[in-house]
Amino acid sequence: MLLKYFYDQKLAHASYMVGCQRAKVAIVVDPGRDVEQYLEMAEREGVKLVAVAETHIHADYVSGARELADRVGAKLYLSDEGPADWKYHYVDDYDSELVHDGDHFMIGNIRFDVMHTPGHTPESISFLLTDQGGGADKPMGIFSGDFIFVGSIGRPDLLEEAAGLKGTAEPGARDLFKSAERFKSLPDYLQVWPAHGAGSACGKGLGAIPSSTAGYEKLFNPALQFTDEEAFVRYILADQPEAPKYFAVMKRVNKEGPLILGANHHHKMLDSGKLADALSSGTVIDLRPSPEFAKAHVPGTINLPLGMLSAWAGWLVDYDRPTYLVCEPEQLEEAARLLHKIGIEEIKGGFDATAVRQSGLASEVYATGTPADLAASIEAGEVKLIDVRSNEEWNEGHIEQAEHHFLGRLPQTLGELPRDEKLVIQCRSGARSAIGASVLQAAGFRSIVNLTGGYTAWKADGLASVKSQPAMSG
Repeated sequence: MLLKYFYDQKLAHASYMVGCQRAKVAIVVDPGRDVEQYLEMAEREGVKLVAVAETHIHADYVSGARELADRVGAKLYLSDEGPADWKYHYVDDYDSELVHDGDHFMIGNIRFDVMHTPGHTPESISFLLTDQGGGADKPMGIFSGDFIFVGSIGRPDLLEEAAGLKGTAEPGARDLFKSAERFKSLPDYLQVWPAHGAGSACGKGLGAIPSSTAGYEKLFNPALQFTDEEAFVRYILADQPEAPKYFAVMKRVNKEGPLILGANHHHKMLDSGKLADALSSGTVIDLRPSPEFAKAHVPGTINLPLGMLSAWAGWLVDYDRPTYLVCEPEQLEEAARLLHKIGIEEIKGGFDATAVRQSGLASEVYATGTPADLAASIEAGEVKLIDVRSNEEWNEGHIEQAEHHFLGRLPQTLGELPRDEKLVIQCRSGARSAIGASVLQAAGFRSIVNLTGGYTAWKADGLASVKSQPAMSG
């Protein structure tokens, strides 16, 4: 048997290729949209990629299942569990099999048994793998998708928090408790292969180790220590990370079927003379490092440095408008690939950053200042301090004079901010606040300062901070 692990660091997404070397066939479990990596691996290992299996309709990235079905005729094994709202819409266009709890299918001599594990989503399933070609009659591992992670468990509140399906979080938590109890009955030796690692918003406290065992998780996974359902529900619904708003888009895209990109999909550089039209019709993202952007940028553009693009574009880009990039030519395809992974489809092209700078169009700047520069005016209330960190960071400690406006939801809270005051934007280090400064400038705020070094530098200078008071229980 062949087992290959693929990990997308930017999306904290894990996928797997399982191959039967005797039959020279392979399947990919929970593929990402960058399907070339699977096709190249299959060719390298001398197997034919014949199938795809998905554990559920993913919310945090665009699935590569349809792309593989279209490109190489891979058969789709997809869940038919859950209510009508959570059925795949595109399966009739391809060779497919809708599976239920207790079903199994074979890839060469490798057996996959289907286990319904709802809670994260109603249709969620896991796959138990048995290498019958190697003489085994018991499973060696489980592809747990977003059900069991290393050190954590899939959150049940995404449908409510991101997709807006009110009243689904608590029932999901109760389903998840039952699924977790079922998982505890699995043999301890079973390997656990999850679909995400540390950094994913699909759960809280995910470990960075790629895999685990059922026995280890039973002993040490905090979510598996509960025997009381009510206590579990309280635990699993508390303190979950912010659910990116684009998750609702991903659910719809993956349910209806993503756009087929094709083998020769590419993008083009555009003449900088078209930049004004791009600004009026779409979102223009400048990929340059934030210090460069601060010194000179085109009014109306937002700054998402390439290393932060996949983390924040889904929060800040308007999915209903075309997207353009200000970048170096060699960055265009990589940036577009990252955006396609989170469902931003209409990428019109790129503008050469050097040419834009030389054209004189980059006429706007914003100021920066250290805590030493700004502390007196902040503490005197002469400027308004905007903290764009997460809720968890804010609650752990913040500058007393700050107002909290999480970066991901900043475009939705612009109306709460004064346009006639100087705004100082602050995060932990100055990186996210630089993005926030660009968002505010693009929205017409003119007196903007980025607090360089952020909260970390503020604390290092010995300046005062406070903690949020815990909410009183009724």
